[in-house]
Amino acid sequence: MEARLEQALLLKRVVEAIKDLVQDCNFDCNDTGIALQAMDNSHVALVSMLLKAEAFSPYRCDRNIPIGINLTSLTKVLRCAQNDDILTLKAEDSPDTINLTFESSESDRLSEYDIKLMDIDQDHLGIPETEYAATITMPSAEFQRICRDLIALSESVSIEATKEGVKFSCAGDIGNGSVTLRSHTNVEKPELNVEIDLAEPVALTFSLKYLVNFCKASALSGSVKLCLSNEVPLLVEYGLSGSSWLRFYLAPKIGDEE
Repeated sequence: MEARLEQALLLKRVVEAIKDLVQDCNFDCNDTGIALQAMDNSHVALVSMLLKAEAFSPYRCDRNIPIGINLTSLTKVLRCAQNDDILTLKAEDSPDTINLTFESSESDRLSEYDIKLMDIDQDHLGIPETEYAATITMPSAEFQRICRDLIALSESVSIEATKEGVKFSCAGDIGNGSVTLRSHTNVEKPELNVEIDLAEPVALTFSLKYLVNFCKASALSGSVKLCLSNEVPLLVEYGLSGSSWLRFYLAPKIGDEE
């Protein structure tokens, strides 16, 4: 397997976004790209990533290879790369290590690291295709700001989508708070658009701790997509270059859970 990224920054940001949720995981490499799927220890959140072969140049993978890696170790090695270094990942057919090469685009510096791999037994969960009742596309920085503001008041947030808009609200010991966003189109600044695609009204409650954690992926994409339906996990999706993506799924809180 050999995969070359024009900028190390992409992988650095992906790993930074998921390393606090998942400690060890398999990067599943095949001829279509590199995929990852893992649950957090409490089985409340699931992270799923697909970096399609088109995201790399070149990309070669002759057979399916699971690359089991500790994300803390990977983070330490990736910190040795400059953001605009060219990053090449290499692994043998049944690898004990993965080789990372960082090539400076501006000088003749070439750094090379090997990380020992782990044998991780992970169930691959089939994520059912879901027709969501509401899909909200909004600036990722706005979503991050709302989550950070509301966690000061409460541990959980209610997300309610109606034809009036989407309302994030919480109630805590020191008081209550809410933020409502309506559909909004800004022709000059499309990155500020808010789109609400609503089949039916939906209202669910989620842990803010996890949502704040998902927001670490904000650096990867200017917009985020939230997909909601009653009684199914929330989908939070960040689009990456090409048609690659990083997705988080979060189970709703039921009844009076805290």
